[in-house]
Amino acid sequence: MRAHELEGLLEGFRGRLKANEPLAPIVWLRAGGPADLLAMPADVDDLAFLLKALPEEVPVTVIGLGSNLLIRDGGIEGVVIRLSGKGLGKIEVDGDLIRVGTALPDKLFAKAALDAGLGGFAFYHGIPGGLGGALRMNAGANGGETCDRLIEVVALDRQGNRHVLTRAEMGYSYRHSDAPKDLIFVEALFRGERRPEDAIRAEMDAVQKHREEAQPIKTRTGGSTFKNPPGQRAWELIDAAGCRGLRIGGARVSEMHCNFLINEDDASAYDLELLGETVRARVLAHSGVRLDWEVRRLGRFGETGEVEPFLGAGVGAFQRIADPPLS
Repeated sequence: MRAHELEGLLEGFRGRLKANEPLAPIVWLRAGGPADLLAMPADVDDLAFLLKALPEEVPVTVIGLGSNLLIRDGGIEGVVIRLSGKGLGKIEVDGDLIRVGTALPDKLFAKAALDAGLGGFAFYHGIPGGLGGALRMNAGANGGETCDRLIEVVALDRQGNRHVLTRAEMGYSYRHSDAPKDLIFVEALFRGERRPEDAIRAEMDAVQKHREEAQPIKTRTGGSTFKNPPGQRAWELIDAAGCRGLRIGGARVSEMHCNFLINEDDASAYDLELLGETVRARVLAHSGVRLDWEVRRLGRFGETGEVEPFLGAGVGAFQRIADPPLS
């Protein structure tokens, strides 16, 4: 179904609709193709209306701030729903409880908790994304994780129906949730811990200092690229495999922190994904460890072609295939 046909079905939608909308400007890696139709709901009710109005056969993809997304060069089919704005980013504090809309940036969540005198959320100051993504992947940093103080999550299904999931029903593990993939998280309830504001602020300052000293936060990057394997650190495995500073096209492995891929020179999504899979293949060949992506890769491959996982090779096969152009 074409974008203009979809727009015709959505009379009464109060948010914004944009056909064939470029996504590269709104993802932090600044690469990738367009959305067939980009929808930005005004609030939760508007999102429910949108979901109910869309035919079942229309693919729906949900994004937030785009901090850990790699949109492939062919763009995304169907409707891309972007959760943003005040209508989906509310903050309500009641004693030691804080209810937050999922469009709220993680850093603003940390600030809201600070203002309310609630501890336990300072680690969000170091996560460059939105709460929706944090809930989906159990985001964490500096010793804290999303699941630590979560009570419940409110979500809409593909038909726009409301569901409430407890922390246990979210099925959390390291950087993972077992919650159904078709659920769209719209708000979450957390329980904080009363603490002096100066103590919370000191934690947030320490988080920021660590990020500035250890991570390439002033570059076009998607954050940590690969999950840490059990008992190991992804960056150490990448470094040991000789990938620090590795480059394909305009994409480079950060020399400051080699679990970060950087769009250094107008890299295509193909460059970035090919570099990532080259890193995975080299780590596999060097240490036998299969790194898993933490950055979400979405959409269709472009004219350049597909990128196969681990370059389509096992440990032995990788030793025999030709390297892509590197510097």
